Amino acid sequence: MSAASARALRRRVDPPHRPWAAALLVAALAVGLAAAFVGLPREHAALPAIARRALVVALPRWHITEPVNEVVYGTRGFDTFGETFLLLAAVVSVVLLTRRREVRAGEGGEEAAGAREEREIDPQHSAADRWERLARLAEHEEDDDGGGRPSTPDIEPLGQPAPEHAQAMSVVVRTAVRTAAPVLAIAGIYLAAWGYSPGGGFPAGAVILGVVLLLYAGFGRARIAHLVRQTRVEALELLGAAAIVAIAVLGLILKGAVSANFLPLARNPETILSGGVLQAFSAGELIEVSTGLIIVVFALLEMRHDWASDEAEQ
Repeated sequence: MSAASARALRRRVDPPHRPWAAALLVAALAVGLAAAFVGLPREHAALPAIARRALVVALPRWHITEPVNEVVYGTRGFDTFGETFLLLAAVVSVVLLTRRREVRAGEGGEEAAGAREEREIDPQHSAADRWERLARLAEHEEDDDGGGRPSTPDIEPLGQPAPEHAQAMSVVVRTAVRTAAPVLAIAGIYLAAWGYSPGGGFPAGAVILGVVLLLYAGFGRARIAHLVRQTRVEALELLGAAAIVAIAVLGLILKGAVSANFLPLARNPETILSGGVLQAFSAGELIEVSTGLIIVVFALLEMRHDWASDEAEQ
């Protein structure tokens, strides 16, 4: 092989890198971050108009002392409404892309006739496909029932070679998960429940997702299957979305504005009933966001597309 041919082959196998382009992009990003940091308002700078309005209306109108929640669920509640249903659209898209392929029988037995013709033309290839399908089914059954693998690594002798095949983590990790998961779950609910502290349904939903993932990592998929069953979680997500729509529509009907407050406010601020519909909106967001994120994450984790034939996935 000539030197020119070797160089051409090397270029095809290992395409040339352009470090100068990466350096240019990093430098541009650094300049942008530096400009943004320098342009940050200092402590004595005037507040933006929306921030001043939030401070003015949060306490008298909503009986809350947290202007962030007033902006997110009050002054700009319609924006939050739109963002919530953008998340719902993203969840639907992920579910559609990750769903298992449907087995279609065809019209008039066309697929069965085609498979029969293929077996007659090439019986050896057909037999190999049949053995491959059986192997795939065995793998799927092994994944579903654990395949005799140990439930935890604690029952295996020490010093076993990798990889680890246990479905759950060790007793130390499981104990830590049992300790941390309730605390994190209460913290997430607290973010959505108390209108005088920064938070709301969006970050609270992300915290609940973290709790579910922590349980998944500590105890394995089989132990939390009932919690993340897609049909059940989808029903909860639709319940949260319906609650948000109901709050917005009732505000329009009863008060003449989308998401306007129609609930009685607590007499004293900084209580769980402060905020009226802000709190109800935040609770709906908690349900919608947490369930939507759970659906997305576990749909991606359970995606098993291997581009096999439809018969192999029966």
